[in-house]
Amino acid sequence: MGLGDKLSNAAEKLGGKGKEAAGEATGNEDLRAEGQADQVKGDLKQAGEKLKDAFTKE
Repeated sequence: MGLGDKLSNAAEKLGGKGKEAAGEATGNEDLRAEGQADQVKGDLKQAGEKLKDAFTKE
């Protein structure tokens, strides 16, 4: 996994956590759900990159 990919995925996850927290603080369920979705996307991208790395290192 390249450094740029790691940073991008981490930023997406962090942004998702921020959205979720803001949604909880303001009572905005849509924003909270969007934040959770962003975190899941970041996790899935990281898992995909790790899987790709596992096959390319052989």
